[in-house]
Order: sequence, then structure tokens, then C-alpha cells
Amino acid sequence: MSSILTGITTSGTPHLGNYVGAIKPSLGKIKESQKSFLFLADYHSLIKQQDPELTHKSSLEIASAWLACGLDPKKTFFYRQSRVPQIMELNWILSNTTSKGLLNRAHAYKAAQDLNAEKKIKDLDKGITAGLFNYPVLMAADILIFDADFVPVGSDQKQHIEMTRDIALRFNHIYGEIFTIPQAHISKSIPLLLGTDGRKMSKSYKNYIELFSDEKTLKKSINKIVTDSLLPGEPKETNNSILYSYFKAFASKDLLKEVEIMFSEGKGWGELKNELFILINTELESFRNKYFFYLENQKTVESILIDGEKQVLTIAEKKLVEIRKKIGIRSLDEK
Repeated sequence: MSSILTGITTSGTPHLGNYVGAIKPSLGKIKESQKSFLFLADYHSLIKQQDPELTHKSSLEIASAWLACGLDPKKTFFYRQSRVPQIMELNWILSNTTSKGLLNRAHAYKAAQDLNAEKKIKDLDKGITAGLFNYPVLMAADILIFDADFVPVGSDQKQHIEMTRDIALRFNHIYGEIFTIPQAHISKSIPLLLGTDGRKMSKSYKNYIELFSDEKTLKKSINKIVTDSLLPGEPKETNNSILYSYFKAFASKDLLKEVEIMFSEGKGWGELKNELFILINTELESFRNKYFFYLENQKTVESILIDGEKQVLTIAEKKLVEIRKKIGIRSLDEK
């Protein structure tokens, strides 16, 4: 029975890019899989920020978003990373078979060092935490504790799965076969939704569109999408058009053909943005109502997560008992 595992870092309010790049495609993959795990990576969030209220708030918002968009907790193991202590125990165990050289090559760590180098800081490790450096080991523990076969990731995260495979293979070589070697599931068809200014959609750039903003705010955000100065009646190119990329992320193939005709016939940017608003709002309208229902009913969300956690704790403990035996940590009268 093949299994799939996905984690979401609880470090902010869900935006449109999260929906297009993660929520929507992952829910599709979950429906296709025989066994699926979806977790809130609340310990991972500490690497990005140390705001307790943000971590707590984001956990509720992200859990509510996935449930609102159609996640069925009866068919998926839905849980918080922090409520599965076996993950952290495995994290330590794996730390002792993972080479520092492997962690030195992690993109996030190298990017942090490069940033220091650009600032002409002599100590390239200044400001870099042990959490950031060891991040790949914790991610490996998240995956390996549940013997996940496939992990959906963006092409920019492929290295994480490659490192998890390396960590698992080394452990298996030392102690004997115990871990399933996971595979990265990279969908080339998943569009990358840029921010309204054409840069990566990010809270820090203030160019994001909140996933569940009200209609007025959604329309205002869409109107901020950068376009050129071509007037109504002048043909417009779809290539490299930020606005068109949004249509591409939400429209059906037939509708996209109609949109392309609108561009070529020179429909005004204002009209095109209104068409985009109608398209996005229609898709998100029913999700929006469910999202606010869950936000206002925290006990319901908590109950759903606790149910999932009870199930995964049994699975994780069973796996960890096997791992402990492999490394020689077992009852003294046990051979």
C-alpha cells in the first residue's frame, strides 16, 4: 500500500500562492493515494520565526484552510508535528548517523552563509541557528517515522527529499534495512503564482493575496497586479504577463482559450482584472465560509487534530520500537 506525506509550516496566514502551489495539488494527490499523512510542521516554524502568538494563530489558520478546502480527516492522518514526540526522538537518532558534510550542502544553510558573505561578514555562520543547520534531519524524521513512499514537493525542495534518502540509506547500511526510501513527487504542471508585483509571493514583500480575504479586499488585491500601459483596444501578450499567469492557475482549458482571445483582442486591463476576480471568487466562495466556520470553532479543529494524533502516535511508536531495537536500546533481558 503506497503512502504519501505532506507537511505545512505554521509560520503565517495562507495566501493564494499556498492554495495554488500546495493545498489544491496536494489534496488531489491525497485523493489518489491509498494512505496519506498531512501534518502541521509547527516545530519547523521556529526556524523562520520566534513569535509564539504567530505560531499558535497560524496553526489554527492553516488547519482551518485545509479543512475548508476539502481535506477529509476520516481518510487522511491529520496531525501536529509537536504532538508526536517519536519524531523528535528519531530526529536525535538520525543526527548520529548523518554526516555534517551532507548538512553543509543544504540549500537553506548555504543561502544563509551567502547572505552573510554579501554583507561582508567574516563569520559566515553568524546568525545561523543549529535549528536551521539541522533542519534536513528533522524533515527526514518527519518522513521516515511513517515510512512514506512519496512526498509531494516543489522543484526547489527536491534536495530535501534527496537528503532524506541519503540519511535513510546510511542508517539502513549501518543498522540493517528498516526505513522505506521515499521518492519526491514533483508535478511539472503546478503553476508558480507570483506576487502582485511579479516577485515571489511573500508577506515580506507585501505582494501577497490572502486566500480567504473578503470579496472587497480580494478585488482590491487583484487590481494591484502589475500590468503594462497598453490601452483598451490594443492587443496584449500573454507571455510574461503576471495577470495571465493567474488566469492560467484558475481557469479551465476552455476558459483559458477565451481569455487568450480577450488578450489578443485588446480587452482593457480593468475588465480583465474583473474577469479574474469573478473567476477566483467563484472558486473560493464556498471555501471561505467553511474557513471562517472553523476559525470560530477552534474546539472542532482541535478535536479533529487530536483524533488524527491518536492514530499516528500508535503508528509512530510501533516504528520507533523497531528502530530502538536496531540501535541496541531495548530491555536488558531482551536479546
